[in-house]
Amino acid sequence: MTSNINSVAVLGAGTMGSGIAALAAEKNCKVLLLDISEEAAAKSRDALLLGHNQALSDVSKKNNIEVGSFDKDFDKIKDFDWICEVVVENIEIKQDIFKKIEEHKGSNTIVSSNTSGIPLREITKHSSIDLLKSVCITHFFNPVKVMKLCELIPGEKTSKDVIETLKYFLENVFDKGVVHGKDTVNFIGNRIGCFLLLKGLHTSSNLRKNGITIEQVDALISKPMGLPPTGLYGLIDLIGLDVMHAVGLNLSKNLPNNDIGRSFVNLPKVELEMFNNGQLGRKTGGGFYRIKKLDNGEKLKEVFDLEEKTWRAEKKFDFDKDISVIFEDTIEGRLSWSIMGYTLWYAANLIPEIADDILNIDRAMRWGFAWSKGPFELLDLAGNLEFINKCKEENLPITGMLKVLLDSGEKTFYKDGQKKYLSLDGSYHNIS
Repeated sequence: MTSNINSVAVLGAGTMGSGIAALAAEKNCKVLLLDISEEAAAKSRDALLLGHNQALSDVSKKNNIEVGSFDKDFDKIKDFDWICEVVVENIEIKQDIFKKIEEHKGSNTIVSSNTSGIPLREITKHSSIDLLKSVCITHFFNPVKVMKLCELIPGEKTSKDVIETLKYFLENVFDKGVVHGKDTVNFIGNRIGCFLLLKGLHTSSNLRKNGITIEQVDALISKPMGLPPTGLYGLIDLIGLDVMHAVGLNLSKNLPNNDIGRSFVNLPKVELEMFNNGQLGRKTGGGFYRIKKLDNGEKLKEVFDLEEKTWRAEKKFDFDKDISVIFEDTIEGRLSWSIMGYTLWYAANLIPEIADDILNIDRAMRWGFAWSKGPFELLDLAGNLEFINKCKEENLPITGMLKVLLDSGEKTFYKDGQKKYLSLDGSYHNIS
């Protein structure tokens, strides 16, 4: 197994693949970027120098990227230290690519799949033991150049040398924050983040009958929770309803049978109608929000009224609240509890299923979803004992890390000025 990574073959020249290729080129790695055609790969390479936030800040680094096609140039991957597969999120396509990787890769090459949620065991189910020892998940977040998080996920047979080598490279060359997850659906960040989004759509769908608007939901599920200003609907507009629909299908296939998230994998009725009508978000010119250009040249932000199914001018809301709103017996409190409170409870029950400790989960949400604090940091801020009492009132079982905390007799998941964190065994460990 290679001990150093100096060259990277990126298979797939879409937004994520070209972003990974650009970052490798910026760090002076030799890069091979392959796609369906050499023209498609070359177009993606050229696009790295376009826009206000161009992926390649140094024009000369473009020369570090060689382009080619899957048909003509796949055999070249044998000369690269790390092969990173970044094709479309389709299990059959990924499996076909991995068959070709196994045919052509070098004997000491590290292989990874960049997938946002498909388990590695499904991608490699037809692979040999030799390949299984050298393969893992490297899940970058978009845009690659900006987002700090990279989830590093081993398979059952993955060599420790592979994980250690990639971890060192990702942290010290790519300057990423690496979190260690497990080979479970959606890994860490998307497992929790997509639960919040899908649960949020269903909760809001019910509460809209009481007069709650899209703007109010986004105003609550943003700054008061320590989340980005896009809120719930604004973030889904950015991601795309088509992506959320695909995420739901993946979750329905791979979530454990007793997982509460199974209740929310399907889009609610109105959102499903939007998806079927192609009203997907920013990529289609509008989803829940759109920008309308007026005759006088000014721009008007509009909201799609999900009840009336018409567009109207956006109304501004600014709630002077914080995470403690989840305990309020108000419409805002019930909304916040049903979305954020449930998400925090859900996260507390995912150890050791998706990660071994709270540190990896908190870092994943801060580095990948731009939360100001991770779930366990938010629980400390809100007050764990009050949160546990609220769970009991709502008939939510006190299990997972909440039970660990309760049994330990402690009050917080972190202590000594965030220098120690509570582990699954009920003791505190130092944070390195």
